[in-house]
Amino acid sequence: MVSERSLEVLRVIVQDYVSSREPVGSKSIVERHSFGVSAATIRNDMAQLEEEELITAPHTSSGRIPTDKGYRLFVDQLSDLRPLSGAQRHAIETFLGQSADLDEVLARTVRLLSQLTHQVALVQYPSLSRATVKHVELVRLSDNRLLSVLITDTGRVEQRVVDTVGGVSDEHVAGLRVSVNETLAGLGMTDAATAAAGLAAVAPPQLAGLAAVVADTLVEQVLANRADKLVMAGAANLVRTEEDFTGSIFPVLEAIEEQVVLLRLLGEMAVDQHGVSASIGRENASFGLGETSVLSSSYHSAGSELARVGVLGPLRMDYSNNMAAVRAVARYLSRLLGEN
Repeated sequence: MVSERSLEVLRVIVQDYVSSREPVGSKSIVERHSFGVSAATIRNDMAQLEEEELITAPHTSSGRIPTDKGYRLFVDQLSDLRPLSGAQRHAIETFLGQSADLDEVLARTVRLLSQLTHQVALVQYPSLSRATVKHVELVRLSDNRLLSVLITDTGRVEQRVVDTVGGVSDEHVAGLRVSVNETLAGLGMTDAATAAAGLAAVAPPQLAGLAAVVADTLVEQVLANRADKLVMAGAANLVRTEEDFTGSIFPVLEAIEEQVVLLRLLGEMAVDQHGVSASIGRENASFGLGETSVLSSSYHSAGSELARVGVLGPLRMDYSNNMAAVRAVARYLSRLLGEN
């Protein structure tokens, strides 16, 4: 059983090691922190922490560093998260508020989060498989070419050019647009694909030929990108912290390229009392990421779609600041997408 003072010693070891990358000794703890006890007493606390496998000595006669178990206990014991500064909150609102559509919002999100945390930033697209069709726009480009624009309630926009046979008038396009939206609007993706395939049968007779051509394209649009996918930024931050990894950094870089693996990891992470998930060290070993920590939070799109945003980096990271940044970005992302 770890005492309250030993937990406080663990806390300062984590904070000092994250700050300095140097093993922490009892003498430096006494000099830098106000425990009101001797170095010998602190050494006893450190011995207890080492016995519980919460800290370890990287070298003989060196100070101590946290283990992944120690980081886990530190994160679990966080009573609150360090609030972001006013400048950081303003940067989030300003930078993300300039986005024009979902793709740009998510691209800007990972760029901003990687800058705030100095880690690899990840954001999951809302799954198109659980979205519904909000609107289909058909635009006549020429006598034999249309632009089909599928818009979902999650903000996803899927565009395709349709080559038609014979001349197409503005009147034909307007009539087909009405028919398409009466048929598809409000349907989920699976039902929309089925309905789109039968579009020619329900369209006005004079539009049946055009509807058949557009229907094939709409089925492709509905089914496109149904699998979840991630946007990432900040991989260079891993290289800058290469000293925090044993051996080569390349296995980690290769692992984060596997989106299916990362999506499965994000999906298995449980949210804590702060609204942030943390998966640390050996908890990620089965994903090939045993020397990393992953922090994530959920956001909602306009269609109440749930997805994840987070960061990935070495065990030696500023958990409090990074968790606060992830949570703040997720909350603003929900607010921004909920307004669109």
